[in-house]
Formats: sequence, structure tokens, C-alpha cells
Amino acid sequence: MGVMNKFMNFLGLQEEEEVVERERVVEHHEEAETPAQELRKNKGNIVSIHSQKNVRVILNEPRSYEETQEIADHLRSRRPVVVNLHRVRPDQATRIVDFLSGTVYALSGSISKIGPNIFLCTPDTVEIHGSISEMMHHNEE
Repeated sequence: MGVMNKFMNFLGLQEEEEVVERERVVEHHEEAETPAQELRKNKGNIVSIHSQKNVRVILNEPRSYEETQEIADHLRSRRPVVVNLHRVRPDQATRIVDFLSGTVYALSGSISKIGPNIFLCTPDTVEIHGSISEMMHHNEE
């Protein structure tokens, strides 16, 4: 029994039976010989469970078309952005949505309308599930 197992057993984090069982499994795996090619194949499947860091959602309310590039920069940095277009003229809002649509397309992301003049732009690392269009139609009545 290793020092770490004894320490964890002492703290009550594991039972002695678990340690013995784990040691049997380790010994069993060490006895089985694996070809070198299979070992290399399995190494590629190792994934760190701590690789996903906190995701920051950016809220942006542009006042002109010139601020659109800042939104695109956030998307390129793989940050989702909620864009509120209430402060821009309708013709500028259309241009902004067109630019952002092209940006998310180029990044394999997506853009969704989540309210009147409010859009959610996401990079390819973020998936959007569901729809709130029913709620929007319900509020218009």
C-alpha cells in the first residue's frame, strides 16, 4: 500500500478495500503486455478535465457601425457576445448584423435573434440550444 493510499485512508477519504481493489487492477494492467502501436493510439485520448476555463459573455451596445470590429474581435477570441442594437439607426443595425453574420460564418459560429434588436453571437465553441421566438410573438400580442 503506497504512502498516498495510507494517507487518504487515514483521512477517511477511501476505504482499505478500495485501495486493495485499485492495486489489483493496476497490477493486472501491468501484467498485460500491449504493443507499442496501441500505446501510442491510447495516448491521444488523454483529455484534461481542467482545460475548460470560465467563459465570459460580453454585452455590447454599439452606438455606431465603427464599433462592430470590437465585437468581431471578441468573437475571434472565442467569447460569446450579446449585441443590443437599440441605440443605432435601422440602416446601421442592418449593416452591423450583416457584418457580424459574416464574422460568425467565417469562425463557424452562429448568430441568433433573442429579442427585438438584440442578437447573440457565438463562436464555434459555444452551442445555442432552444428558441425563444414563441415568447417574442406572445409579447407582441
